[in-house]
Amino acid sequence: MLKSLQIRNYVLIDSLDVEFPEGLIIISGQTGAGKSILLGALSLLLGTKADASVIGDTADNCVVEAVFAIPTSDTVISSVLEENDVDVDGGEITIRRVVNKSGRSRSFINDCPVSIQVLQSISSRLVDIHSQHQTLLLSDKFFQLSMLDHFAGNQSLLEKCSDAYKVYKALEKELEVVSGKLSSLKEERDYTQARWQRLEDAHLCDGEIESLEAEQRQLSNAEEIKENLSGVMALFCPSDPNVEYLPVSSSLKEAQKMLERISSFVPEASSLAERIESARTELEDILEDVSSINSKIELSKERLDSVDERLSLLYDLLRSYTTSTVGELISKRDALSASLLDSSTLETRKSELESEIEVQRQSVERISQLLHESRQKAVGPFSKAITESVHSLEMEHAVFSVELSEVGLSSSGSDSVRFLFSASGSTPLDVAKCASGGELSRLMLCLKAMLAKFMNMPTLVFDEIDTGVSGSVADKMGRMICAMGQNMQVFAITHLPQVAAKGNAHYVVEKEYDVLGKAKTSVRLLEGQDRVMEIARMLSGSSITPAAVENAKVLLSVK
Repeated sequence: MLKSLQIRNYVLIDSLDVEFPEGLIIISGQTGAGKSILLGALSLLLGTKADASVIGDTADNCVVEAVFAIPTSDTVISSVLEENDVDVDGGEITIRRVVNKSGRSRSFINDCPVSIQVLQSISSRLVDIHSQHQTLLLSDKFFQLSMLDHFAGNQSLLEKCSDAYKVYKALEKELEVVSGKLSSLKEERDYTQARWQRLEDAHLCDGEIESLEAEQRQLSNAEEIKENLSGVMALFCPSDPNVEYLPVSSSLKEAQKMLERISSFVPEASSLAERIESARTELEDILEDVSSINSKIELSKERLDSVDERLSLLYDLLRSYTTSTVGELISKRDALSASLLDSSTLETRKSELESEIEVQRQSVERISQLLHESRQKAVGPFSKAITESVHSLEMEHAVFSVELSEVGLSSSGSDSVRFLFSASGSTPLDVAKCASGGELSRLMLCLKAMLAKFMNMPTLVFDEIDTGVSGSVADKMGRMICAMGQNMQVFAITHLPQVAAKGNAHYVVEKEYDVLGKAKTSVRLLEGQDRVMEIARMLSGSSITPAAVENAKVLLSVK
């Protein structure tokens, strides 16, 4: 419910503060007074595009603010506000929109900055503006289907269908992505497989090159190495009996004994003997190590060839894979292996998705079938109810029917709806092609009145929906709008006195000119004689006659 509206510097409105009651609220005024300006300001709060041209001539910005009462049962609005960190206190929200001269705007809910998208997401649950041009909705297939579903009470099924369809489409999207990846991998798989196989067959070992290069150096110089090692061994322990000198170890042993013999006369000789013993032990260890090394050195051309071949393979792999170490080659091999494994994983996922999609498709089809059956049952009663409602607006021969046909799966099931209408009682045709503006206005009002019975409607604004009708028809449309106003807040912007007389409250939009000739628009609540005179003006035009005044009083007395 719209409780109040404040406007500053919006087109011809310098300043406006107005409060609105519940029930049917009438807004009237002469053509050009600014009723559309009032709607434009309200539309700004609902998320329509801002334009710098709406700012008053002498102002830097314009501000539109409204207070709405929201039912605690409306979980959609509550969820949107909660997601955007907006606090709701006392079941009311204050929406404010500020537009500056650059055309940019800022939006607030309860003084918290929000995006235009937030306003748009809750606008349909706050205000439903039905203009004389909105009869275009009658040819909108989504609107037609929505009307039938509300009549049939399909909201729960629609939610289930929408949720199931979202899952279904998400699975299809994932399958598309997985299939795309597989297609790309398939083109590269043979090449990737060959590159991985070459590295796998190499049986790589980290640090292998360094070890092989050291072995290669030994094998390439094995003769020289053995010759020198043998020479060291010969010096330490000559094997030729004709050599005149003793082995080093024997000579040191003899020297040690000599020093020990004189140690009682020369104390220092004892420590020297110990040092010779230590040196002799160390030299024996060195000789043993030299002998061990010498025995391990191979004079093998076959082994050298094998090492050269292995190094050649490794050097070639380093060049081919643009790496500098065997460790990097191993990483490359593992990455290629993971790529091949990923392909296998994707194949498995693709198979799973295909199964899941089939299961989910069947689920959507089951819910769609339930929706179809529910809609099929509702077609007859819905058509009859709308036909009777249209008959009450003096189209006694009118025929309204609904054509239901099956189409592809969607979030709302597998049905398409077409409204058929004939004002003369002949074979009904597509509603968009066979009715005048006045007939469409009456039909749209009947549909809105029907919709209000089956759902909690937001504040309804009828913007000259009675265009093209007059007399007793206008009176009956007024009664229908008034009946809707008994259970909800309804605004009726009208030129018809029969409609205006039925409101719980009546506001007039006026345009005035100051001494400089500048136009200003204002809104005023009419009460008592002022309301009688406005109804009389609507009856007779600019020249109000006594008969028009009396007629106005009669209209107001029988609402």
